[in-house]
Amino acid sequence: MFTRTISIFGTDIYHVLFWFLCYSVMGWVVESTYMTICNKKITNRGFMYGPFCPIYAFGALMVYFLLRPFSHNLVLTYFLGSITATGFEFFIGLLMQGFFGKVWWDYSKKPFNYRGVLCLESTIAWGFYTVFLFLFLQKGVVWFTEMVPYHIGLRILPVVYTVAIMDFLIHLLMAKKEHMPERVENILTSIHSIRYR
Repeated sequence: MFTRTISIFGTDIYHVLFWFLCYSVMGWVVESTYMTICNKKITNRGFMYGPFCPIYAFGALMVYFLLRPFSHNLVLTYFLGSITATGFEFFIGLLMQGFFGKVWWDYSKKPFNYRGVLCLESTIAWGFYTVFLFLFLQKGVVWFTEMVPYHIGLRILPVVYTVAIMDFLIHLLMAKKEHMPERVENILTSIHSIRYR
């Protein structure tokens, strides 16, 4: 099967896709639980309808694959995780700012923040999360993945990813339209009026 022959950083794509799905769901659970407690009402923190936060999966797997060679040294892993995750957070913030005109988190009230996108508190936390990932989290994800029979996983993954991708694209288009800069809206309106004169 192609899922066993194609690999990413030495790991077959079947496992990478399964891990990505696990981290997406776990990210959604953590974010939604935290915001539900803060808001004192049930809150879906995800960008999509489904229980997925892909940004957590991208971040977790990026850190795992990049820092795996250093994972034997927890102190080094901590500092590299802090730097790597902070860089990733800033990159995503820039993408959101450019694409939507806003970032979906705000650290402006946190001490030692940079443009409301980064803050020292998060940078420190990313290091601990990275150590936790290597000590416990990734092992749990691997264990869960192996608990699912391969032939069942092959049937589940395409269905889940098809639904998740459609969900993401719909919300991406909706969010893009909602946050589209006013000057672009004006240009589109002008083109539309000229076309139908």
